Amino acid sequence: MALVIIHKFGKTPGISLGELAEELGSAFQVPVSAGAPQPLPPDGYDRHRHQYSAAVFIQRLLQIKERSPMDQRSAVLLGLTGADLFVPQLTFVFGLSDRRAGAAVVATSRLRPEFYGEEPDQAFFGERVLKEATHELGHVFGLPHCGDALCIMHFSNSIADTDRKGPGFCRKCRARLAELGIVGN
Repeated sequence: MALVIIHKFGKTPGISLGELAEELGSAFQVPVSAGAPQPLPPDGYDRHRHQYSAAVFIQRLLQIKERSPMDQRSAVLLGLTGADLFVPQLTFVFGLSDRRAGAAVVATSRLRPEFYGEEPDQAFFGERVLKEATHELGHVFGLPHCGDALCIMHFSNSIADTDRKGPGFCRKCRARLAELGIVGN
């Protein structure tokens, strides 16, 4: 059975790791726990873009995994950050995952309603974080993007795509998770 450990990078206000761990544990039927907070990686900041490289966060998670006790080295690591992330070919990303590394990162900055000029809404923000974390962990566990716009594994090109998604997996993605030995809701 997979173990998921969540690490916060830098300031991530408004996120309860305990609640997120409980929700993700329920979604995948795996144990999820909070790891040690981490600093933002200074070498990941791009001065021209005013964003952080998502790939550098994956590298940091791999370094954490390598320094972990032997019984935790097979854990899946999820990073959360309030920093704005990018990959070279895209303007921004809500998250990035690396299945081989067993690691994923979610950027919360563009998940906040206030980023879009809306009133703060903690519950709505929490739903968005859960959706993106579930999506990225779905990739780590072996799921590709899904063509069903309501499935959590559908690609989010915009916040509207994230908001349109349901909180769970479509029938096909649930079946694929079951094939992989993970029970998804």
